Amino acid sequence: MDTLAEINLKGFVEEVIDPTIDLFDEIEKLKKEKNAVILAHYYQEPDIQDIADYIGDSLGLSQQAAKTDADIIVFAGVHFMAETAKILSPNKKVLLPDLKAGCSLADSCPPHLFRRFKEAYPDHLVITYVNCTAELKALSDIVCTSSNAVAIVESLPKDQKIIFAPDKNLGAYVAKKTGRDLVLWNGACMVHEIFSREKITKLKERYPNAKLIAHPECEEVILKMADYIGSTTGLLTYATKSPEKEFIVATEAGIIHQMQKANPGKVFIPAPPNNSCACNDCPHMKRNTLEKLYLCIKNEMPEIIVPQHIIERAVKPIERMLSISAKLGL
Repeated sequence: MDTLAEINLKGFVEEVIDPTIDLFDEIEKLKKEKNAVILAHYYQEPDIQDIADYIGDSLGLSQQAAKTDADIIVFAGVHFMAETAKILSPNKKVLLPDLKAGCSLADSCPPHLFRRFKEAYPDHLVITYVNCTAELKALSDIVCTSSNAVAIVESLPKDQKIIFAPDKNLGAYVAKKTGRDLVLWNGACMVHEIFSREKITKLKERYPNAKLIAHPECEEVILKMADYIGSTTGLLTYATKSPEKEFIVATEAGIIHQMQKANPGKVFIPAPPNNSCACNDCPHMKRNTLEKLYLCIKNEMPEIIVPQHIIERAVKPIERMLSISAKLGL
């Protein structure tokens, strides 16, 4: 049986672009002609961020798109993000510039294996991090984000047994913050798993006044070193509001573009991974390019298709999260 990604790939044809055209102008024309809106995640390349109508975290972008009167949503991000947009805007056409833009975290939790895992804990409520497939959301009771995960767990009765998936690092962080004994799925994000404690330590010696800010998907050894832990949006907000002038950023390096735009007088240093690279880029996020974005809008494909029965089941845990968040004033 084909996966949703394989189904979506059918009919995809590559096309050569005239090198003389101005892609920025052509994309703007196509947006108006087709009543399309472009969403860009913080981890996209700067050109895509600069041409996007909305920039942000995955769920926030999907919610923003659902409020617009656009006929077409072009999601410059990865596959699960575009799926979430389709779940929240089922009557709109949702496009993804490169359908091979997957996610190591989402891939680390195959739905058929998780279903069996879940069956071993029949009295547990399932909370899944939004960074997962539509099929996994459909197996969940509540969806959460990195910014509201702690509050969502704390909103539940203390005797409520909980499975947290798919990110073990975020789950461990939530367990530590809440004091809950969570059953964790053993999944992780490749980007946030490979930051080097040794290299960051040397970087802090070189920049003694720099604050280390980290995403909770990072391993505990990195989080213990951090001066601030937060979602991608949280990191951007913290860096903007902080009086400090230097920051070491332990998340995907694409966010630094927005940090620099919002704070031209501050210095942002990407935390180094444990390989030969100076910064930590997500290879999946970077599959999207300005050229692919142009072709995507021009041809209105590749299109994200999510079966109706998955949409109906997956939207419920998202709505439950939004309901809890609203009650908590988040």
